[in-house]
Amino acid sequence: MGNKLKGRDLIGIGFPKNNTVNIALGIINRYHKREKKVRVLEAAKEVLRDPQKFMGDPIWGKVAEGLIKPVEVRMHELRNTRAPFSIYGENEIDDQAKYQLYDALKLPIAVSGALMPDAHAGYGLPIGGVLATENAVIPYGVGVDIGCRMCLTVYPMSASYLRGKQAMLENILRDHTKFGPYETHAKKHDHELFERPAFKEIPLLKRLKDKAFRQLGTSGGGNHFVEFGLVTITEEDPQVQLPPGEYLGVLSHSGSRALGANIAKHYTYLASKQCPLPKNVQHLAWLDMDTHDGQEYWLAMNLAGDYAKACHDDIHYRIGKLLGSKAVVKIENHHNFAWKEMVNGVERIVHRKGATPAGQDVLGIIPGSMTAPGYIVRGLGNEDSLNSASHGAGRLHSRRACKQQFTQSQVKEQLKTHQVSLIGGGVDEAPMAYKDIKRVMQNQQELVAVVGTFTPKIVRMDK
Repeated sequence: MGNKLKGRDLIGIGFPKNNTVNIALGIINRYHKREKKVRVLEAAKEVLRDPQKFMGDPIWGKVAEGLIKPVEVRMHELRNTRAPFSIYGENEIDDQAKYQLYDALKLPIAVSGALMPDAHAGYGLPIGGVLATENAVIPYGVGVDIGCRMCLTVYPMSASYLRGKQAMLENILRDHTKFGPYETHAKKHDHELFERPAFKEIPLLKRLKDKAFRQLGTSGGGNHFVEFGLVTITEEDPQVQLPPGEYLGVLSHSGSRALGANIAKHYTYLASKQCPLPKNVQHLAWLDMDTHDGQEYWLAMNLAGDYAKACHDDIHYRIGKLLGSKAVVKIENHHNFAWKEMVNGVERIVHRKGATPAGQDVLGIIPGSMTAPGYIVRGLGNEDSLNSASHGAGRLHSRRACKQQFTQSQVKEQLKTHQVSLIGGGVDEAPMAYKDIKRVMQNQQELVAVVGTFTPKIVRMDK
């Protein structure tokens, strides 16, 4: 008997002659490759004897599922009709983004959808797309940067502090914020999140834990940022609990770093194998929530979302300590995530890929660009939008187009005009790359009410 375990070995101990053998071989090759064949077969026999006992097991759970109720792998065709949907600011959204939503609305699992006024084309769902599904989660409906979010802390300091301490504030951002794939803090902070069972039990997460620990409190590249700016509260709000006026604020935008990207890659691959779709919608492959992989993705996605929050908490903690001040208000929200929410009285999976939760009285942040104000908003609970709003101004030009159309000197001129200091950043994030945030806000007056604004003054981005 050779050392390499084969399908006939599993059939020889009683495995059925179906796809469960392939699943088991995949699991063994990934997690038991270096173990002796006899020991692996003994473990496989245990699963075969009592598969129910192994349901939910991080390693053997998928094999147990195959023995009890195999996942049906078949080609899924799109429906001829779309699920109900709403589009906000339709005249200012490119056709490709609309077509991406239209295709998603024809999925057999689609219940309803919406497109936000900052929408533009993406992979799978468009950026700014919202989709409610029946008992299924689409990894690319959440996005690669799981839990990408906004976080604003407001300090009891006036606008004059921002002007008078500019050099000090620039140094804080330059020296104490980290960006991109390689920068990490010299002094690393721990977090209770790393003690969660998922980091010990799910093999994928176990492998990612060390890197997640190193990247805690850092930000990604692209359009991620940390900014000092001017917070203007325009109206009394029981949740904000600040009198109208001007304050110092710190606004950050980032997600779950390598942890979220690897989770997205892994479960997108699994979804594509379990849920074949026509080529034009293959990025919309889903995982059934009643399956092992669906449940495991949901657990991993929520962990990545909590990790993204922990990163922001760490960023703001470090800055607050350097300021020697305690924040009086903190407002934050995800905008790449999936939630279990009630839609027309039934629990659905609501995907918001580049969309801000805007349920009744839910607070959120909708940023503009580095030279345009962001908005502190209160959700109005509009069910036609699936309780959602835009996640920003939205791109007007792609990164490639920005590099072809704009120069560094044009960017510097814009920054000078708006009295903004930029540390890092590139032409692909030029202020001109984005839609007019004021127009975007006008197109969603039925979705959110404006409580205040955040005007960037010192911006830190990846180099």
